[in-house]
Amino acid sequence: MSAPRPGRLRELTRRVRVRLARIFRMPRRLRFVRDGKYFVAITIAIGLGAINTGNNLLYLLLGWMFSVIIASGILSELSLRDLEVTRILPARAFAGQAFLTGIALANRKTRASSFSTEIEDLVDGEPLEKRCYFLKVPPGQTQSTSYRHTFERRGSYRFEGLRIATRFPFSLFRKSRDLDLADELVVFPAVHAVTPPAPSPQESGEESRARAGRHGEFFGLREWREGDDPRDVHWPTSARHVTGMLVVREREDESRRRVTLLLDNALLADATLSDHDALERAISLAASLAIHYTRLSYTLRLVCRGVAVPDGSGEAHLERLLRTLALLASTPESTPFAGHGEPGHGAAGGGETLLVVRRGHAGPRPAGVTAVLEA
Repeated sequence: MSAPRPGRLRELTRRVRVRLARIFRMPRRLRFVRDGKYFVAITIAIGLGAINTGNNLLYLLLGWMFSVIIASGILSELSLRDLEVTRILPARAFAGQAFLTGIALANRKTRASSFSTEIEDLVDGEPLEKRCYFLKVPPGQTQSTSYRHTFERRGSYRFEGLRIATRFPFSLFRKSRDLDLADELVVFPAVHAVTPPAPSPQESGEESRARAGRHGEFFGLREWREGDDPRDVHWPTSARHVTGMLVVREREDESRRRVTLLLDNALLADATLSDHDALERAISLAASLAIHYTRLSYTLRLVCRGVAVPDGSGEAHLERLLRTLALLASTPESTPFAGHGEPGHGAAGGGETLLVVRRGHAGPRPAGVTAVLEA
Protein backbone atom coordinates (compact mmCIF):
# COMPACT_ATOMS: atom_id res chain seq x y z
CA MET A 1 0.00 0.00 0.00
CA SER A 2 1.45 3.34 -1.04
CA ALA A 3 1.93 6.16 1.47
CA PRO A 4 -0.48 9.12 1.23
CA ARG A 5 0.73 12.18 -0.63
CA PRO A 6 1.82 15.16 1.52
CA GLY A 7 -1.05 17.33 0.31
CA ARG A 8 -3.59 14.63 1.07
CA LEU A 9 -2.04 14.02 4.50
CA ARG A 10 -2.26 17.73 5.33
CA GLU A 11 -5.91 17.79 4.28
CA LEU A 12 -6.67 14.72 6.44
CA THR A 13 -4.90 16.30 9.41
CA ARG A 14 -6.85 19.52 8.95
CA ARG A 15 -10.19 17.67 8.88
CA VAL A 16 -9.33 15.73 12.04
CA ARG A 17 -8.30 18.94 13.79
CA VAL A 18 -11.53 20.68 12.78
CA ARG A 19 -13.63 17.70 13.90
CA LEU A 20 -11.94 17.55 17.30
CA ALA A 21 -12.31 21.31 17.72
CA ARG A 22 -16.05 20.99 17.12
CA ILE A 23 -16.40 18.11 19.59
CA PHE A 24 -14.57 19.84 22.43
CA ARG A 25 -15.73 23.35 21.58
CA MET A 26 -17.23 25.34 24.42
CA PRO A 27 -20.73 26.69 23.69
CA ARG A 28 -19.54 30.20 24.58
CA ARG A 29 -16.21 31.99 24.66
CA LEU A 30 -15.60 34.77 27.15
CA ARG A 31 -12.67 37.13 26.80
CA PHE A 32 -11.74 40.14 28.88
CA VAL A 33 -11.39 43.49 27.18
CA ARG A 34 -9.07 46.09 28.67
CA ASP A 35 -11.76 47.89 30.68
CA GLY A 36 -13.07 44.55 31.90
CA LYS A 37 -9.67 43.61 33.31
CA TYR A 38 -9.52 46.86 35.26
CA PHE A 39 -13.09 46.43 36.51
CA VAL A 40 -12.48 42.85 37.75
CA ALA A 41 -9.17 43.86 39.37
CA ILE A 42 -10.89 46.71 41.22
CA THR A 43 -13.72 44.36 42.24
CA ILE A 44 -11.25 41.88 43.72
CA ALA A 45 -9.41 44.67 45.54
CA ILE A 46 -12.67 46.02 47.02
CA GLY A 47 -13.67 42.49 48.04
CA LEU A 48 -10.40 41.95 49.88
CA GLY A 49 -10.78 45.32 51.57
CA ALA A 50 -14.33 44.56 52.63
CA ILE A 51 -13.30 41.20 54.14
CA ASN A 52 -10.35 42.70 56.01
CA THR A 53 -12.12 45.77 57.36
CA GLY A 54 -15.74 44.65 57.59
CA ASN A 55 -16.80 48.03 56.24
CA ASN A 56 -20.45 47.94 55.17
CA LEU A 57 -19.92 50.60 52.51
CA LEU A 58 -17.27 48.41 50.86
CA TYR A 59 -19.67 45.45 50.96
CA LEU A 60 -22.35 47.61 49.34
CA LEU A 61 -19.95 48.69 46.60
CA LEU A 62 -18.79 45.09 46.12
CA GLY A 63 -22.39 43.92 45.70
CA TRP A 64 -23.05 46.62 43.12
CA MET A 65 -19.96 45.64 41.10
CA PHE A 66 -20.95 41.96 41.21
CA SER A 67 -24.41 42.89 39.98
CA VAL A 68 -22.84 44.69 37.01
CA ILE A 69 -20.86 41.55 36.09
CA ILE A 70 -23.93 39.32 36.43
CA ALA A 71 -26.08 41.71 34.38
CA SER A 72 -23.39 41.83 31.72
CA GLY A 73 -23.47 38.03 31.40
CA ILE A 74 -27.26 37.81 31.24
CA LEU A 75 -27.78 40.64 28.75
CA SER A 76 -24.95 39.53 26.45
CA GLU A 77 -26.37 35.99 26.40
CA LEU A 78 -29.80 37.33 25.54
CA SER A 79 -28.29 39.40 22.74
CA LEU A 80 -26.56 36.36 21.17
CA ARG A 81 -29.56 34.03 21.23
CA ASP A 82 -31.82 33.21 18.25
CA LEU A 83 -29.61 34.81 15.62
CA GLU A 84 -29.29 33.46 12.08
CA VAL A 85 -26.45 34.46 9.78
CA THR A 86 -26.25 34.13 6.00
CA ARG A 87 -23.01 34.50 4.04
CA ILE A 88 -23.06 35.73 0.41
CA LEU A 89 -19.81 34.98 -1.41
CA PRO A 90 -18.81 36.85 -4.58
CA ALA A 91 -19.38 35.25 -7.98
CA ARG A 92 -15.70 35.72 -8.83
CA ALA A 93 -12.66 36.48 -6.73
CA PHE A 94 -9.14 37.01 -8.06
CA ALA A 95 -5.88 36.74 -6.16
CA GLY A 96 -4.54 40.11 -5.09
CA GLN A 97 -7.85 41.90 -5.72
CA ALA A 98 -10.25 42.95 -2.96
CA PHE A 99 -13.73 41.42 -3.06
CA LEU A 100 -16.91 41.93 -1.05
CA THR A 101 -18.56 39.22 1.05
CA GLY A 102 -22.10 39.90 2.18
CA ILE A 103 -23.33 39.08 5.69
CA ALA A 104 -27.04 39.06 6.60
CA LEU A 105 -28.02 38.88 10.29
CA ALA A 106 -31.58 37.88 11.21
CA ASN A 107 -32.94 38.32 14.73
CA ARG A 108 -35.50 35.55 15.35
CA LYS A 109 -36.42 36.77 18.80
CA THR A 110 -39.98 38.04 19.16
CA ARG A 111 -39.41 40.78 21.74
CA ALA A 112 -35.76 41.53 22.47
CA SER A 113 -33.33 43.31 20.15
CA SER A 114 -29.71 42.31 19.63
CA PHE A 115 -27.16 45.04 20.26
CA SER A 116 -23.51 45.61 19.32
CA THR A 117 -23.11 42.35 17.37
CA GLU A 118 -19.91 41.48 15.52
CA ILE A 119 -19.70 38.79 12.82
CA GLU A 120 -16.41 37.37 11.57
CA ASP A 121 -15.73 34.54 9.13
CA LEU A 122 -13.68 31.47 10.08
CA VAL A 123 -11.35 30.29 7.29
CA ASP A 124 -9.36 27.12 7.97
CA GLY A 125 -10.25 27.44 11.64
CA GLU A 126 -8.95 31.00 12.02
CA PRO A 127 -11.02 34.22 12.01
CA LEU A 128 -10.42 36.77 9.29
CA GLU A 129 -9.20 40.18 10.32
CA LYS A 130 -12.31 41.79 8.81
CA ARG A 131 -15.54 42.02 10.83
CA CYS A 132 -19.10 43.12 10.22
CA TYR A 133 -20.72 45.22 12.94
CA PHE A 134 -24.44 45.58 13.67
CA LEU A 135 -25.37 48.25 16.21
CA LYS A 136 -28.96 47.12 16.70
CA VAL A 137 -31.10 44.43 15.07
CA PRO A 138 -34.76 44.76 16.17
CA PRO A 139 -36.78 41.57 16.84
CA GLY A 140 -38.02 39.79 13.72
CA GLN A 141 -35.88 41.88 11.37
CA THR A 142 -32.86 41.22 9.13
CA GLN A 143 -29.98 43.57 8.40
CA SER A 144 -27.22 43.17 5.82
CA THR A 145 -23.75 44.54 5.33
CA SER A 146 -20.48 43.41 3.75
CA TYR A 147 -16.76 43.36 4.36
CA ARG A 148 -13.83 43.69 2.00
CA HIS A 149 -11.06 41.11 1.95
CA THR A 150 -8.16 40.04 -0.27
CA PHE A 151 -6.60 36.61 -0.74
CA GLU A 152 -3.07 36.96 -2.03
CA ARG A 153 -2.84 33.50 -3.63
CA ARG A 154 -5.11 31.48 -5.88
CA GLY A 155 -6.72 28.25 -4.75
CA SER A 156 -9.66 26.90 -2.79
CA TYR A 157 -10.48 28.52 0.55
CA ARG A 158 -12.87 26.81 2.97
CA PHE A 159 -15.17 28.96 5.06
CA GLU A 160 -15.88 26.64 7.97
CA GLY A 161 -18.16 28.82 10.03
CA LEU A 162 -18.94 32.18 11.57
CA ARG A 163 -18.22 33.69 14.95
CA ILE A 164 -20.90 35.90 16.52
CA ALA A 165 -19.66 38.14 19.32
CA THR A 166 -20.89 41.03 21.43
CA ARG A 167 -19.57 43.41 24.09
CA PHE A 168 -23.04 44.47 25.13
CA PRO A 169 -23.98 46.03 27.50
CA PHE A 170 -20.98 47.49 29.37
CA SER A 171 -18.06 46.51 27.09
CA LEU A 172 -16.37 44.66 29.96
CA PHE A 173 -16.24 41.23 28.27
CA ARG A 174 -16.42 39.91 24.71
CA LYS A 175 -18.75 36.92 24.58
CA SER A 176 -18.87 34.87 21.39
CA ARG A 177 -20.23 31.67 19.93
CA ASP A 178 -19.41 29.81 16.71
CA LEU A 179 -21.85 28.76 13.99
CA ASP A 180 -21.20 25.97 11.51
CA LEU A 181 -21.75 27.40 8.03
CA ALA A 182 -19.51 25.70 5.48
CA ASP A 183 -18.75 27.32 2.13
CA GLU A 184 -15.98 27.19 -0.45
CA LEU A 185 -14.54 30.04 -2.45
CA VAL A 186 -12.28 29.33 -5.41
CA VAL A 187 -9.93 32.28 -5.84
CA PHE A 188 -8.88 32.66 -9.47
CA PRO A 189 -5.32 33.58 -10.44
CA ALA A 190 -4.29 37.21 -10.46
CA VAL A 191 -5.05 38.88 -13.79
CA HIS A 192 -3.72 41.96 -15.54
CA ALA A 193 -3.93 43.66 -18.90
CA VAL A 194 -2.05 41.76 -21.60
CA THR A 195 -0.97 42.33 -25.17
CA PRO A 196 -1.15 38.99 -26.98
CA PRO A 197 1.18 38.26 -29.88
CA ALA A 198 0.14 39.28 -33.37
CA PRO A 199 -1.68 36.52 -35.31
CA SER A 200 0.63 34.35 -37.33
CA PRO A 201 0.40 34.85 -41.12
CA GLN A 202 -1.96 32.47 -42.87
CA GLU A 203 -1.09 30.43 -45.92
CA SER A 204 -1.46 32.36 -49.15
CA GLY A 205 -3.87 31.16 -51.80
CA GLU A 206 -7.37 31.64 -53.05
CA GLU A 207 -9.02 30.43 -49.83
CA SER A 208 -11.06 33.17 -48.18
CA ARG A 209 -9.98 34.27 -44.67
CA ALA A 210 -12.49 37.04 -43.98
CA ARG A 211 -12.83 38.19 -40.35
CA ALA A 212 -16.38 39.56 -40.40
CA GLY A 213 -17.84 37.33 -37.66
CA ARG A 214 -21.15 35.78 -38.62
CA HIS A 215 -20.96 37.29 -42.09
CA GLY A 216 -18.02 35.18 -43.30
CA GLU A 217 -18.38 32.61 -46.08
CA PHE A 218 -19.90 29.23 -45.22
CA PHE A 219 -17.17 26.81 -44.13
CA GLY A 220 -18.99 23.72 -42.84
CA LEU A 221 -21.11 22.23 -40.09
CA ARG A 222 -20.10 21.31 -36.55
CA GLU A 223 -21.77 20.39 -33.27
CA TRP A 224 -23.13 23.08 -30.97
CA ARG A 225 -20.77 24.55 -28.34
CA GLU A 226 -21.75 26.75 -25.45
CA GLY A 227 -21.55 30.40 -26.45
CA ASP A 228 -22.58 29.81 -30.10
CA ASP A 229 -25.13 32.15 -31.65
CA PRO A 230 -28.56 30.43 -31.83
CA ARG A 231 -29.09 32.05 -35.24
CA ASP A 232 -26.35 29.81 -36.64
CA VAL A 233 -28.20 26.58 -35.81
CA HIS A 234 -28.77 24.47 -38.94
CA TRP A 235 -32.16 22.99 -38.10
CA PRO A 236 -32.53 20.46 -40.96
CA THR A 237 -29.22 18.79 -40.07
CA SER A 238 -29.94 19.02 -36.35
CA ALA A 239 -33.25 17.22 -36.86
CA ARG A 240 -31.45 14.35 -38.62
CA HIS A 241 -28.70 14.09 -35.99
CA VAL A 242 -28.78 10.66 -34.33
CA THR A 243 -27.88 11.86 -30.82
CA GLY A 244 -30.16 14.89 -30.94
CA MET A 245 -27.19 17.27 -30.79
CA LEU A 246 -27.67 20.70 -32.34
CA VAL A 247 -25.56 21.45 -35.41
CA VAL A 248 -24.42 24.96 -36.31
CA ARG A 249 -23.00 26.59 -39.43
CA GLU A 250 -19.33 27.39 -39.18
CA ARG A 251 -17.93 30.47 -40.92
CA GLU A 252 -14.51 30.63 -42.50
CA ASP A 253 -13.41 33.44 -40.18
CA GLU A 254 -13.89 31.15 -37.15
CA SER A 255 -10.72 29.28 -38.07
CA ARG A 256 -8.84 32.50 -37.30
CA ARG A 257 -10.75 33.15 -34.07
CA ARG A 258 -9.55 30.10 -32.16
CA VAL A 259 -6.81 29.97 -29.59
CA THR A 260 -5.26 27.05 -27.78
CA LEU A 261 -3.43 27.99 -24.56
CA LEU A 262 -0.68 25.53 -23.75
CA LEU A 263 0.44 26.06 -20.16
CA ASP A 264 3.57 24.26 -19.02
CA ASN A 265 2.97 23.56 -15.33
CA ALA A 266 6.01 21.32 -14.86
CA LEU A 267 8.36 21.78 -11.90
CA LEU A 268 11.36 19.80 -10.77
CA ALA A 269 11.28 18.01 -7.44
CA ASP A 270 13.96 20.36 -6.08
CA ALA A 271 12.32 23.52 -7.46
CA THR A 272 13.17 26.69 -5.59
CA LEU A 273 10.76 29.31 -4.27
CA SER A 274 11.56 31.52 -7.25
CA ASP A 275 10.55 28.64 -9.58
CA HIS A 276 7.20 28.37 -7.82
CA ASP A 277 6.70 32.13 -8.08
CA ALA A 278 7.55 32.00 -11.78
CA LEU A 279 4.97 29.26 -12.30
CA GLU A 280 2.37 31.40 -10.52
CA ARG A 281 3.16 34.24 -12.91
CA ALA A 282 2.74 31.89 -15.87
CA ILE A 283 -0.66 30.75 -14.56
CA SER A 284 -1.62 34.39 -14.06
CA LEU A 285 -0.62 35.17 -17.65
CA ALA A 286 -2.71 32.26 -18.95
CA ALA A 287 -5.74 33.51 -17.00
CA SER A 288 -5.25 37.04 -18.32
CA LEU A 289 -5.06 35.75 -21.90
CA ALA A 290 -8.21 33.68 -21.37
CA ILE A 291 -10.14 36.77 -20.26
CA HIS A 292 -8.71 38.83 -23.14
CA TYR A 293 -9.72 36.34 -25.84
CA THR A 294 -13.14 35.67 -24.27
CA ARG A 295 -13.96 39.39 -24.50
CA LEU A 296 -13.09 39.18 -28.21
CA SER A 297 -15.49 36.21 -28.64
CA TYR A 298 -12.71 33.75 -29.48
CA THR A 299 -13.07 30.01 -29.10
CA LEU A 300 -10.65 28.94 -26.38
CA ARG A 301 -9.04 25.71 -25.31
CA LEU A 302 -6.71 25.19 -22.36
CA VAL A 303 -4.13 22.41 -22.29
CA CYS A 304 -1.85 21.73 -19.33
CA ARG A 305 0.21 18.78 -18.24
CA GLY A 306 -2.32 16.28 -16.93
CA VAL A 307 -5.47 18.34 -17.47
CA ALA A 308 -7.27 20.07 -20.34
CA VAL A 309 -10.43 22.08 -20.95
CA PRO A 310 -11.96 21.48 -24.41
CA ASP A 311 -12.98 24.12 -26.95
CA GLY A 312 -15.63 26.58 -25.92
CA SER A 313 -16.54 30.24 -25.68
CA GLY A 314 -18.57 32.57 -23.54
CA GLU A 315 -18.61 33.44 -19.85
CA ALA A 316 -19.54 29.96 -18.65
CA HIS A 317 -16.57 28.48 -20.50
CA LEU A 318 -14.30 31.21 -19.10
CA GLU A 319 -15.49 30.23 -15.61
CA ARG A 320 -14.34 26.63 -16.22
CA LEU A 321 -10.99 27.82 -17.53
CA LEU A 322 -10.35 30.09 -14.55
CA ARG A 323 -11.44 27.42 -12.07
CA THR A 324 -9.06 24.91 -13.67
CA LEU A 325 -6.21 27.42 -13.46
CA ALA A 326 -7.08 28.29 -9.86
CA LEU A 327 -6.79 24.64 -8.76
CA LEU A 328 -3.93 23.70 -11.08
CA ALA A 329 -1.03 21.91 -9.40
CA SER A 330 2.53 21.50 -10.63
CA THR A 331 3.55 18.18 -12.17
CA PRO A 332 6.81 16.46 -13.14
CA GLU A 333 8.14 17.13 -16.63
CA SER A 334 7.43 13.49 -17.51
CA THR A 335 3.68 14.25 -17.43
CA PRO A 336 2.48 14.87 -21.00
CA PHE A 337 0.19 17.64 -22.14
CA ALA A 338 -3.35 16.30 -21.88
CA GLY A 339 -4.58 15.27 -25.34
CA HIS A 340 -2.21 17.57 -27.25
CA GLY A 341 -1.44 16.22 -30.68
CA GLU A 342 -4.19 13.61 -30.63
CA PRO A 343 -6.89 13.63 -33.32
CA GLY A 344 -9.65 16.05 -32.42
CA HIS A 345 -7.62 17.77 -29.73
CA GLY A 346 -5.69 20.33 -31.70
CA ALA A 347 -6.70 23.79 -32.70
CA ALA A 348 -9.06 22.45 -35.31
CA GLY A 349 -9.46 24.46 -38.45
CA GLY A 350 -6.52 26.75 -37.80
CA GLY A 351 -6.13 29.34 -35.09
CA GLU A 352 -3.26 30.15 -32.75
CA THR A 353 -1.48 27.85 -30.30
CA LEU A 354 0.23 29.87 -27.58
CA LEU A 355 2.68 28.22 -25.20
CA VAL A 356 2.92 29.90 -21.79
CA VAL A 357 5.99 28.99 -19.74
CA ARG A 358 7.79 30.40 -16.73
CA ARG A 359 10.73 32.60 -17.55
CA GLY A 360 13.98 30.70 -17.94
CA HIS A 361 12.30 27.34 -18.54
CA ALA A 362 14.28 25.49 -21.18
CA GLY A 363 12.09 22.40 -21.60
CA PRO A 364 11.05 20.91 -24.96
CA ARG A 365 8.47 22.79 -27.00
CA PRO A 366 5.38 20.86 -28.19
CA ALA A 367 4.69 20.67 -31.90
CA GLY A 368 2.38 23.19 -33.55
CA VAL A 369 3.18 26.11 -31.26
CA THR A 370 2.82 29.46 -33.01
CA ALA A 371 4.17 31.67 -30.20
CA VAL A 372 5.96 31.22 -26.85
CA LEU A 373 5.15 33.58 -23.98
CA GLU A 374 7.36 33.73 -20.90
CA ALA A 375 6.05 35.04 -17.57
